[in-house]
Amino acid sequence: MSDQAKQTETGTGWAVGSLDGIGEGPGFRKIRNELDVKEFGVNAIVMPAGYGAGMHWHDEQEELYFVHSGQIEITFGDGSKHSLGAGGLARVDAATPRAVSNPGEVEAVYVVVGGKGGYVGRDGRSPEGVNPRAQAEDTNPDHDGQHGKGGANPAEADAQL
Repeated sequence: MSDQAKQTETGTGWAVGSLDGIGEGPGFRKIRNELDVKEFGVNAIVMPAGYGAGMHWHDEQEELYFVHSGQIEITFGDGSKHSLGAGGLARVDAATPRAVSNPGEVEAVYVVVGGKGGYVGRDGRSPEGVNPRAQAEDTNPDHDGQHGKGGANPAEADAQL
């Protein structure tokens, strides 16, 4: 396989792919189905500029919205509106009405993860004798050793989940 996965490839206990490999043009990219995700729902939405989706809510699943590119506006049932750009996040309780629109001039791509049943806790493990903090290495010469707000080193990210 090449360095960048385009088409979905699977193995024992894993799958890799890309949004471009799942579909093209505006609309849903059913990540859960494509990568055989079993424990939570996950979709990407490619929304054209000036387009909006209607108000909706869920019976059971809380959702997390992550803006990959472009800009979205999320409107909640109480009338509040929030603009989110690339890297923006929103968490929404199941029963809270929400509507998403793209007020920008370019298409927006956002990922929605839905789940129910609660956080399972920090259950990550490493093989015997392996320090997970030593596995990741920052190879960007422009970085000064600081790793964003909170100073968490990416090598420590898995240990913090």
